[in-house]
Amino acid sequence: MLKAFIVEDSPVIRENLIATLEELVPLKVLGFADGRHDAVTWLDDPKHHCDVVIIDLFLRQGSGLEVLEHLGRANHSADRVVLTNYATVDVRRQCTTLGASRVFDKSGEIDALIEHCQLLAERRYRLLPDSAA
Repeated sequence: MLKAFIVEDSPVIRENLIATLEELVPLKVLGFADGRHDAVTWLDDPKHHCDVVIIDLFLRQGSGLEVLEHLGRANHSADRVVLTNYATVDVRRQCTTLGASRVFDKSGEIDALIEHCQLLAERRYRLLPDSAA
């Protein structure tokens, strides 16, 4: 089962995202944060391991870009995806430059996020070869 961590400041979006992902993907959300500090504190704890971090850009405190930068500097092994309402070409480029594997628009790409997580789960647990994702 894929282990996930969510960085999202909206409780409604976060709860709906967790429910959707856990229902449709072999995935368990291990934790969440609504700001940069809490996110990097959880992610830096050696007791916590996750396979994927799903990050919003605009947070209660700090930004998702800062979380991406931190994960890159720390060489964190989790796949990093961004889920945002601001998935412009420039934002997508900036996020991938900072280490995001994908950027999804909240308003129209939830199905693509689910598919991405499904492929990660299958690849991570050796149900598909690495080249399939």
